Amino acid sequence: MNNLEIAKIFRNFAKILEIKQDNPFRIRAYERAAQNIEALTENIEDYLKEERLRDIAGIGKDLAEKIKEFINTGKIQAYEDLKRTIPSGLLDLLDIPSVGPKTVKLLYEKLGIKNVQDLENAIKEKRLQGIFGIKEKTIDNILKGIAILKKGRERMTLAEAIKIQAEFTEALKKLPEVKRISVAGSLRRQKETVRDIDILVVSDHSKKVMDTFSQLPSVKEILAKGETKSSVRTKEGVQVDCRVVPDKSFGAALLYFTGSKNFNIKLRQLAINKGLKINEYGVFRKEKFLVGKSEEEIFRFLGMSYIEPELREDSGEIELALKRKLPSLIELRDIKGDLHIHSQWSDGANTIEDLVTFARQMGYTYIAITDHSQSLKVAGGLGLKELEKKKRQIDKLNKELKDFRILYATEVDIDSQGRLDYPDEVLKEFDIVVAAIHTGFKQSSAQLTKRIVSACRNKYVHIIAHPTGRLWGVRDVYPIDLEEVFRVAKDTHTHLEINAFWQRLDLNDLNCRRAKEMGVKLALGTDAHTSEQLASMNLGIAVARRGWLEKKDVINTLSAEELLKAIKK
Repeated sequence: MNNLEIAKIFRNFAKILEIKQDNPFRIRAYERAAQNIEALTENIEDYLKEERLRDIAGIGKDLAEKIKEFINTGKIQAYEDLKRTIPSGLLDLLDIPSVGPKTVKLLYEKLGIKNVQDLENAIKEKRLQGIFGIKEKTIDNILKGIAILKKGRERMTLAEAIKIQAEFTEALKKLPEVKRISVAGSLRRQKETVRDIDILVVSDHSKKVMDTFSQLPSVKEILAKGETKSSVRTKEGVQVDCRVVPDKSFGAALLYFTGSKNFNIKLRQLAINKGLKINEYGVFRKEKFLVGKSEEEIFRFLGMSYIEPELREDSGEIELALKRKLPSLIELRDIKGDLHIHSQWSDGANTIEDLVTFARQMGYTYIAITDHSQSLKVAGGLGLKELEKKKRQIDKLNKELKDFRILYATEVDIDSQGRLDYPDEVLKEFDIVVAAIHTGFKQSSAQLTKRIVSACRNKYVHIIAHPTGRLWGVRDVYPIDLEEVFRVAKDTHTHLEINAFWQRLDLNDLNCRRAKEMGVKLALGTDAHTSEQLASMNLGIAVARRGWLEKKDVINTLSAEELLKAIKK
């Protein structure tokens, strides 16, 4: 949990410094540190114990000392001092998409706006009109941004939910009194956002379980504590519920509390039609208990194949399970390589060698190094001379590597007219070309769609990255015509990405399923900017599974040789 807390503090450091118009390099250093700490697969305390803090990309002497101070004392004094220099609500204003530090400073100095509620009131009272630089369109964008912010606060991302639940489940698993344990709810269904966390436990010593659960370090408040159920709120404001259930009912409880609501209603109706009753205690005929120990035996008893949690949304899965025609969903172990990674050549934190080492640990046999193209200066986009140097390095490394291949690739920018940032004679030299929109987000639906369609029609473009542009809690999806994009992608043999970065998960599950129905193949990429971020591939797999994708639907389940043949246009 320290990872998330420290990352939040560093991100707030950056926000306050932005408002105060501090050194942009210092601001970027805090932002980068926050991002890299969030991506860690280990607890940051382990880095401190082993004196490895400065091994984390972007962590120098000063930030390492701040991390050490937080772990030892629970706070960073420099941050506490900095917070006192501005009203606390100004940080929330910076969370609103389309509201930057200059606007926040202006709103505070001219209108005394100190928080989101003040801003909403000022808009209702029409006090923003006439303020320098703020037009009607700007006010509309601010209102949309407030709506996105509120939506984001109602739920947490899947990545955040996974990290929060891990502290609870890992601690409870260590208890000898715990026989079985599982998360349930929307987290188990791997939804892209989660409201709260449910944990189910089998134990003959429920008091020990409840005492341990309610006294964990991340618990801020005990909401309720009973013999078989307790609820707590974490320091991040997340509600976590823990239930102790009998062993014979564990499967039934897991089925019930996993949901979804519509799935449970449909399943109950199916049971009623068979003269049965199903609830969180088991399957019954009248009052006689029949089965309930495992989900597998319940599905079997109902005459259907097992339905993976990710599919339980009442979208046709029950009907197919009765016919035993459910898809065999893709698994993480099916992935042979990552097709969207940034190295130190552009805005990544690690060398290509570092990325290869981490990728091999994950069992991959290849990775694509997709550094940014030349026009994206803010992300260290590569000019033609730098491309030549990068290509030579990759060729040299590939000669030294055994049973592994580095694919020479790029994330090429699609400009406002749909043109690509490199000419065709440069693009044709890459093993893989990933094209993406990074600017001009507020263009019309027709123009945004035209840009993506134009990229699809280029014979050297293989993948469209993060096709809808969504950044959770920051930016909503582009208003593109996805049906048109899917149609052209199919016709041009272009692949669409499931971007596994925790804030994107783009395409989403529904669009993945629609792409599959229209015959479009998908590609999975983490958009990693540090080696640790390669581990977020599991989030992309979650989206793919919820989108009903099988191994055959995703191109990076192929070997490198098969992949390069398959993507040719």
